[in-house]
Amino acid sequence: MAEPLTKPAVLLVLHDVAPSTWADYQPFVEVIDALGNVPMTWLVVPDFHRHDTLDAHPAFSRMLSERVARGDELALHGYYHDDQEPGPHTPRDWFMRRVYTHEGEFYRLSHDAALTRLRAGIEVFHRHNWPLHGFVAPAWLMSDGTRQALRQLPLRYTSDPQHLYLLPDFTPIAAPGLVWSARSAWRRGLSKMLSDQRQQRWRQAPVIRLGLHPVDMRHRFSRDYWLHTLQQLLADGRVPMSKINWLAQQRGQLEHVA
Repeated sequence: MAEPLTKPAVLLVLHDVAPSTWADYQPFVEVIDALGNVPMTWLVVPDFHRHDTLDAHPAFSRMLSERVARGDELALHGYYHDDQEPGPHTPRDWFMRRVYTHEGEFYRLSHDAALTRLRAGIEVFHRHNWPLHGFVAPAWLMSDGTRQALRQLPLRYTSDPQHLYLLPDFTPIAAPGLVWSARSAWRRGLSKMLSDQRQQRWRQAPVIRLGLHPVDMRHRFSRDYWLHTLQQLLADGRVPMSKINWLAQQRGQLEHVA
């Protein structure tokens, strides 16, 4: 049997990155930096909850520039990361927007509204001279209009919980991800049980994504889980990579096979 062309990877992804969430992440990031060369993908929100603009926090923006210089990736994660569209009209919409999340910013946006907001986010990245390859919708929720808008923009990928999608055609690439709901003790316990099961099931997967959120960092139980899981996956021989570098590797592998 032919040997795989690449080693299995682990992608460490920090969601909801904003000036107000940096205090949650900073101690964890310092621990990860001490492990050695572990690239991360930072999902950056330009104006988190409409009161936390990057432009008002130049020191934070400089820190993100330093992360890019050391090999990390920044991706666009919505613009406001909240949902202020007119209220839900169906039971499904009510569940998705009031139970599953209150932050599905792109779940109901029209094509024009999504395109305007995406272009505004891209402009923020351009002003800071940050390379931009990917967009991840808050809570991974996207309207049809958002999907249409993404086909028109110079972005290379988007994602959902179990896939990365190459743009503009939304070509799916399996990329299973672990993510927690850490708002309460019972949610953290259930999240660990489910994550342990999934990690066992994905032992042979070419890639595993670790999707961290600021609330995870506020509880030792969840914070320790992410650190220990990353260390275990690295000890198992997985190579830490950013999303865009892993995707570039997959494209190169497909070209090699062809």
